[in-house]
Formats: sequence, C-alpha cells, structure tokens
Amino acid sequence: MARNVSTQRKLVTTVVAWTIGILIFFPILWTFLTSFKTEAQAIASPPAFLFFDWTTENYYEVQSRSDYFKHFMNSVVVSFGSTLLGLVIAIPSAWAMAFAPTKRTKDVLMWMLSTKMMPPVGVLVPMYLIFRNTGLLDTRTGLVIVLTLINLPIIIWMLYTYFKEIPGEILEAARMDGASLSKEIIYVLTPMAIPGIASTLLLNIILAWNEAFWTLNLSAAKAAPLTAFIASYSSPEGLFYAKLSAASTMAIAPILILGWFSQKQLVRGLTFGAVK
Repeated sequence: MARNVSTQRKLVTTVVAWTIGILIFFPILWTFLTSFKTEAQAIASPPAFLFFDWTTENYYEVQSRSDYFKHFMNSVVVSFGSTLLGLVIAIPSAWAMAFAPTKRTKDVLMWMLSTKMMPPVGVLVPMYLIFRNTGLLDTRTGLVIVLTLINLPIIIWMLYTYFKEIPGEILEAARMDGASLSKEIIYVLTPMAIPGIASTLLLNIILAWNEAFWTLNLSAAKAAPLTAFIASYSSPEGLFYAKLSAASTMAIAPILILGWFSQKQLVRGLTFGAVK
C-alpha cells in the first residue's frame, strides 16, 4: 500500500530539489551569460548578471580564430567511435562473465575497476612514446583506441550488471532451439538489454566527449577535439574570459542537447532491473 505524503513534505522536497538543481546548473548559466559580455564586462567587479550590453562578438571571433566544426567533427568521431568499439568488445565480455562465470570472474572485474583508480599521468610517458612510434599521435584512430581502453571497464561493469538481471533460462531456451552463441548474443540477449545498452552508450559518449587529459596530450592540430578547442583560449598572455566562455558554450551545447533529449532513456537504463 502506497504511503501518503503530506502537501508540506512535497513542497519542501520540491524546493530542495530545485535549489540543488539551480546550484548545479548555475556555473553553466554563468558561462553562457559571460559569453555574451565584452572582456571588460567579464572581469568587472561587481559582476553584472543580466543587465549588460549583450554582444555576439565573442562567437564570431572564436569561429574566425578556430575552426569549430573541425574540432566538433573530431569530438563526434572520437566519442562515438570509442563508445561503439567499446560496446563491440564489452558485450561478449559481459555475457561471458554474467552467464559463464569462473572462479576468477570477480577478480577480473575488480582488476578492471582498479585500473580506473590509477592516475593517468602515471602512464602518460609510455603511452606518448607508443603513440609516437606507431604513428598514432595526433590521429583520430589513436584517440579512439585510448578512450576505448579508458572507458572499457565502465562499459563492461554496466553491461555485466544489466545482463545479470536477465533470466538465464531464456538463453537456455534459445540454445535448445538451436541458436548458436553469436545468434544468442545478437538476437536474444542484446534486444532484451536495449535499455541498459542505450544508457551505457549515452553515458560513455558523455565521458569520451568530456575527456580532456588524453585528448590534450595525444593530439595537437589534426585530431584535436573540442576540449583542445577550449584550452586554446588559455594563453601566456592571460585568460580571455568572454571568449573562453563562448568556446566552452559551443563545446558543451551539443552534449547538453543530446543529454536533454535522451534523459528518459538514460534514466530508464540506469534503473534497469532495480524494480522487479
């Protein structure tokens, strides 16, 4: 039987939720507003919130100085490519760990998770030398490979969790009907785990899109994504806050739009299996 919730409690919960939401969103709003200010207004004290001379000059200067669409396409190729490659590797791996576990399965899962705890700077030099010697430095292919390796533990862990919620009897029935291993994964398991796969896809696209450390250190000009596009506005001459805000707004806008339109699917996937 559902528990009755008082109107006062609903009001308090709503106010608290909106307050937390505004606090989290405020830096993005402030960046957006600063992108329409002049450099003088951007560093003015006290700062102006809404009442200032709005201008789009920063966006024109950012586009004329840097090729936004080139960086944008690099980000699209790197983030989507690394996520799709990760799914191709992770789906069979998660299937094996979920439906054909061994006594070492938990150890392998914990080992994969432990790799996320290692500081990236600890392996920067060997990774840089490997990429330089193999010709992968400043290439989209190189960034796709490194971001796949970085996010693969997360992809496998998420898919493993979703697959564990699927009854094994369904897969056994498919085997009795003559389904091979590949058909079992493609035609039976994957369609049933669509919510989980979709949320994994979206989350890892966001992670790859926002990755800055590896993209800044392993790319220069040809394969530089939007993270490098933003960093280019921090120079020895100083920080150009208005232009930096315009570049940041242009960089985060696509992923914010993607997250807004896919939020229902993302929430559904993240809660997949939570309620039986």
